Amino acid sequence: MPVDPRGKTIVLTGASSGIGEVAAHQLARQGARLCLVARRETELRRVRQSIRKEGGEVWTYPADLTDEDSLNACADAILADHDRVDVLVNNAAHSIRRPITKALDRLHDYQRTININYIAAVGLTLRLLPRMLEQGDGQVVNISTLSSQVPIPLFSAYLGSKAALESFSRSLLAETAHRGIAVSIVYYPMVRTPMSSRTSIYQHMPMMNVASAAGWIVKAIRTRQARVGSPLGVAGSIALSAAPGPITRLTQPLFRQMDKRLARRQSRSDR
Repeated sequence: MPVDPRGKTIVLTGASSGIGEVAAHQLARQGARLCLVARRETELRRVRQSIRKEGGEVWTYPADLTDEDSLNACADAILADHDRVDVLVNNAAHSIRRPITKALDRLHDYQRTININYIAAVGLTLRLLPRMLEQGDGQVVNISTLSSQVPIPLFSAYLGSKAALESFSRSLLAETAHRGIAVSIVYYPMVRTPMSSRTSIYQHMPMMNVASAAGWIVKAIRTRQARVGSPLGVAGSIALSAAPGPITRLTQPLFRQMDKRLARRQSRSDR
């Protein structure tokens, strides 16, 4: 039976722009009580004001989730302000597009992505999970990517952090499902957001729009499914598990051709 977000207290990170901002509006319109978390306080305040103008219930908690003290202060404030925490959506993320051979002296690329994409998500989950267990009900929604379901090049730092989060999610579900905790992983394709727009050639690539992407978060909350994604991602996961070597060798020429095609379009648009 679908879960109605109305009256649910939902903690949403990365809520100051992109998918997080739009998901916050969609959930507010469905009657959710929103606790929005992001690093940029000014932008977070803007989102709060916009939701309140529409009649939504919203609280904001500016925090740098890569800083343990800031994360703990954020969690303390949320737990003090709200008797229940029904859903945690770990949406905050950072992506880097760079070949491994160009990152040989850039260990910090991997440290930055793992800190926000994995450590921060796990840290906030660990702080809010006891309240959910006390309630006997709760949900953690972790955001991942279709790119972890197929052998994608150039995003090793990002994909490594998301693979870690997926493994944590499965362990969390295995350990706590019998105590009322649902765990969902959302596998996004490329989405037209400020983060993806930083890579110039991707301006010419078809992508999922932000409103549809935000709808997948709402779907995860309403259905409490373990996985929300696309048929392509499911097929990719099966194929990669069954034959990782052949599938990787088969797909890599296709990705190289795609990058060349996008680069040509970028070159023409720059003239």
